[in-house]
Amino acid sequence: MLLTIDIGNTNTGIGIFDKKKLIDFFRVTTHNYKTTDECGGLLRQHTGEKKIGDIILCSVVPTLTPVYQEAGRKYFKKDPIVVSNELELGIKILYDDPTQVGADRLANAVAAFKLYGGPIIVVDLGTATTFDVISKKGEYLGGVIAPGVESSSYYLFQKAAQLFRVRFEKPKDIIGKSTEESLKSGILYSAVGGIDEIVKRIKKKFKGKVRVVATGGLAQTIFKESQTIEKANPTLTLEGLRIIYERIKNLK
Repeated sequence: MLLTIDIGNTNTGIGIFDKKKLIDFFRVTTHNYKTTDECGGLLRQHTGEKKIGDIILCSVVPTLTPVYQEAGRKYFKKDPIVVSNELELGIKILYDDPTQVGADRLANAVAAFKLYGGPIIVVDLGTATTFDVISKKGEYLGGVIAPGVESSSYYLFQKAAQLFRVRFEKPKDIIGKSTEESLKSGILYSAVGGIDEIVKRIKKKFKGKVRVVATGGLAQTIFKESQTIEKANPTLTLEGLRIIYERIKNLK
């Protein structure tokens, strides 16, 4: 079985694949200062007795990358593959400086093109909301980075003394009749509106149909309200790790 790990700034996604099938998926809070044993124990807790044949990871937290690598070696006797632009990913990166493209964005691009074809836009709803654009030929053209839904709303709660954190979900009505419902409405629909506007502007760069897929923990909620997102795939990044792994093994 293949263990896939997506280390994000806020959450870490852990997926276990039996060949092409995702048989288990977990999302845990990212803590920047975990030790090798803490990370290894966390992985063991979620993998249980499953026999892990290999490990691949992507990370946007440089301090945790070597920690998870060592955890893989110590607890599973496997040397994890770390995704970067230096691997043979099967897509051409047209970013001015390919080293600046986050490994999670590369995994998203690989998965989106392989699963849905191009041209396609991937909207990843994480600490930042990222938009990655892949051409019909499978070229990574670049994208957009915007403040994340939860991180921007958290800033609002910090700065406004009379406001408080609310659950990210659809409100009862667009016009809130309480502070809680007003916040829910504002946070959700400002996010949806911003995402749809950016997607529409990107689409203008193309002729013909451009597909749009959303991923990340908030993907399902945004997808249901969006006018531009066609599909939500919360585990797209992990699927990308699996596809990259299979490609690397087939090239050897």
